[in-house]
Formats: sequence, C-alpha cells, structure tokens
Amino acid sequence: MIIKHQLFKQCEAFVDKRLQTVEEVISSNQKALQSETKSSAGDKHETGRAMLQLEMEKAGQQLSGISQMKQVLAKIDISKTSKIAHLGSVIQTNFANYFLSISVGKLKVSDNDYFAISVSSPIGKLLLGKHENDEVLFNGKTIKILKID
Repeated sequence: MIIKHQLFKQCEAFVDKRLQTVEEVISSNQKALQSETKSSAGDKHETGRAMLQLEMEKAGQQLSGISQMKQVLAKIDISKTSKIAHLGSVIQTNFANYFLSISVGKLKVSDNDYFAISVSSPIGKLLLGKHENDEVLFNGKTIKILKID
C-alpha cells in the first residue's frame, strides 16, 4: 500500500511539473506575440507570428493531454486492493514491476523500479483484468504475474 501511495504521488508530481512547463511556454509565447504585434517588419513579422501560433497550438494540445492524465489519476483509488489487475494496481512480474495508471515511464520506490503505464498501452491492455499467476505474451516474451496489489 505504501508503494502504491508513493507511485501515485510521483505520477501526480509528473503531471504537475508538465503542467507548469506548458503554462510557462504559453505565457512566454503570449508575451512574444504581444511584442511581435508591436513591431512591423513585413514578412519576417508574419513568419514570427505564424511560428508562435504553431507553438501555442502545440501547447494547447499538451494541456489537453495533461488534463486527460489528471482525469485518469482522479479515478484511481489507491486504498482499493484486488487480485485482479485494474487501474491503480501495482503488478509485480518476473520481467518488471508495473503501476497501471498514466504513461510516465520508470519510477523508483525503495530501490525498486516500477513502470507507470497507461491501461491503453500495449502492455497495459495485456495486464488489465489478469490475475496473479496468469501469463501474458508480450514482444515474444512470456511474462508471469507474481503479485497484484
């Protein structure tokens, strides 16, 4: 349970950091757009504005992704335990340890590595709904589920 709590906190911190970064990019681009408006150097001015608009659109898409991650995290009840893999499960296998949540990548808790993965990722889809001692075939490897918390 402590491991699950720490993994969840690390996922929240990951999302918060991404949100902060994207908000800084948007703020910076808004300031740059305002200063671009003040100058009028013809074609160069238009190119600069177009590039900033593209950056703003990209940042907007990233904000949407961050919002989706927050929604997934909000659905996780870390106090819930089950022997069936579900959103929020910590799954130990003979290959690696997984936290079914959002795609963050490798996290470390008590000198052990865990991979925070989305339930819509290829390995996440395979693990979802499985039980302890079940096996799944992933990338040509047989992965045995040892424990689910």
